[in-house]
Amino acid sequence: MAASLAAVKKELRKKIRHMLKELPEAAAASQTTNATKTLLSMPEYQAARRISVYLSMPGGEISTRDIVRDALDQGKKVFVPYTYNLQNPKAGQPKSIMDMVALQSMEDFESLESDKWGIPTPSEDSLSSRANCFGGTGITNGETPATEHGLDLIVMPGMAFDSHFGRLGHGKGFYDYFLTRCHQGSRMPRHSWSLVDRAVSPTKRIRPYGLFRFPPRCRDNRGR
Repeated sequence: MAASLAAVKKELRKKIRHMLKELPEAAAASQTTNATKTLLSMPEYQAARRISVYLSMPGGEISTRDIVRDALDQGKKVFVPYTYNLQNPKAGQPKSIMDMVALQSMEDFESLESDKWGIPTPSEDSLSSRANCFGGTGITNGETPATEHGLDLIVMPGMAFDSHFGRLGHGKGFYDYFLTRCHQGSRMPRHSWSLVDRAVSPTKRIRPYGLFRFPPRCRDNRGR
């Protein structure tokens, strides 16, 4: 069953990647504008003080540049992904994981260099001076300390979503394990937004998809 499901997901990702390559640039730009406008108007976003935002690949994804810009302008703490290999993975840990590290400003954003997928990413040399979302500094090396920090909201990518907001990612499992770690900490975001990164008709609007509510035990104990 698991093997057949993995095969279906692999084939679906292949089809979606092909569709995204055919999506007109103007349509992608229009969808980015619509999705960004909708997200910025949401009370969950407006109330959030600490958020993580995925940074976009060169094509086939909704750009999050204006979300990052607005969040920084609003004085929010913005955290962005940094992926790396664990030197000594523990039992149950994947070989590669993702941390969320602080972005200081739009100047900092503009200085980020692209990784092998073309995604802007902090340099390894800068990590020691960047806060992480678990309350420490630099990368966590897979440790998940109890913390009163955490995140109020996560904006994450996805290739496709079903009618119940089930998410199909890019297949690397970075967000799956990151969310598991967040649940292990003392604070989990009340809301997580996924911006739909899928091919649609150029005339069809695209919107943030969707609002995921986590169990009460994972919410901020201060009610945020």
